[in-house]
Amino acid sequence: MNSFQFLVALTASFGGLLFGYEVGVMNVVLVMDAFRIFFKFHHWNGDGLDEKGQPTKDVANMMYRDLKEADNKATLEGLITSSFVLGALCGALMATYLGEKYGRQRTIMIGACIFTCGAVIQGLSARSWVMIAVGRLITGLSIGCNGVLCPTYISEVAPAKIRGTLSSCYQLMTTFGIIVAAVINSIVWYYTNVKPEGLGKTRSNIWEEVSNFEWRFALLFQVVPGLGLALLMCFLPKSPQAVEVLAKLNATSTSDELVQSELKAIQEDVAATRAAGSSSFGELFSPVIRRRTFITFLMQLFQQWTGINVIMYYQSQIYNEIGFTKFMSTVVLPIINNFVNFISTFPGMWGIERLGRKTLLVIGSLMMMVFHISTWAFSTQTSKGKTWQYLAVASIFLMVFSFAWTWGPVPWVYQAEVFPLRVRVKGSAVGTVSNFLNNWIIAFVGPALMKAWSTKTFLLFAAACLLAWVYSQFYVIECKGVSIDEMDAKMAGKA
Repeated sequence: MNSFQFLVALTASFGGLLFGYEVGVMNVVLVMDAFRIFFKFHHWNGDGLDEKGQPTKDVANMMYRDLKEADNKATLEGLITSSFVLGALCGALMATYLGEKYGRQRTIMIGACIFTCGAVIQGLSARSWVMIAVGRLITGLSIGCNGVLCPTYISEVAPAKIRGTLSSCYQLMTTFGIIVAAVINSIVWYYTNVKPEGLGKTRSNIWEEVSNFEWRFALLFQVVPGLGLALLMCFLPKSPQAVEVLAKLNATSTSDELVQSELKAIQEDVAATRAAGSSSFGELFSPVIRRRTFITFLMQLFQQWTGINVIMYYQSQIYNEIGFTKFMSTVVLPIINNFVNFISTFPGMWGIERLGRKTLLVIGSLMMMVFHISTWAFSTQTSKGKTWQYLAVASIFLMVFSFAWTWGPVPWVYQAEVFPLRVRVKGSAVGTVSNFLNNWIIAFVGPALMKAWSTKTFLLFAAACLLAWVYSQFYVIECKGVSIDEMDAKMAGKA
């Protein structure tokens, strides 16, 4: 891999950074007092909690506001969180048209600008859940569109032997974005929610706003990576089909045999595509391609039903349910967990080429099933002491590790490389639509599930991981180092 290939892959992967920040920011914003009061999830009469989160009348010992939950809290939380994913679902559908009409590079730039607009609407939201939901829906349009095009763009400029590793950069930057959001916003939370003004003073209006700087800053900060991606994409090639671009990607001259061979293969593929006319979604269900379509759709479905995004969206509330203090639940444990998520992506980048896509899916699904069950089992014993609380959290961290190096990167890599050029964007869109559709379901029902079932919810995800293992073991076809022609031969007529 030369420096230009790395630069192209890293820059295009910034679409993942936007996705990661959007996921990470909501975990902290949802537990910011000002946000909860502003959108009427909770109200506050002036009472306070001590360091351990217990109600106290001693003003000197008060550390946090004692907020009272509103009846519609779970519904509003689900609507605001899931609106982003609904937008991403629509964005993934738009990507097929925009990517083919305007090209991958230009559409990614447009998507970054849309993301920036959505961030501004969120940060300047009026006191209505509708406005922030619309802002999140708009940022979701960008994430859904770029979720299709960024991995596809990377796979087109990457050599076959390291295609999986470079395509994994998208997932790596997603996990990095989650860390950035967690660190920045945990610091903001600490300085605005620990020993705030007004503790112990009776409030005549329990719905009265407090300073909204914390959550507005957190959401407006998304403008920085949004504009950054738009600017960086200006310096990348529009297409790898030009001989000069191919030469630069391969760090050689335009007359080199490898460059000429790749150029000829691309030209033949493009000529065949043009001769056959425009592709349609119906082709995804032709005998030669349909198994790839089903595998991709189901792979992204199972990725979401592993339960990873219930943990990432609502982890602070999960840690609080297990029995940790506000500070541990909101600052310390989420940062550790997000760091585990980031670091664990590196073994996946190594294993995806050496162990193969299918092997990672099989291993990951079994590991996640075990750690979901252990999380539930340990959480039932937390009343017996701190040891059980830490064991439950350790199981969550191990579940995240199991996901991040297997089911995290593999679906994005698989869908970006498995389809022929003619239907590649449409095929990738099917996978991304599946991802965001199931992500939306999870985000919407997650708060209600956690409220009704508490940590028993982990057993539901353990059962889903068992199904994911059956699917991976008996239905997925390995595509490590396999050319498109070989892929056709392996999958033709099998569905």
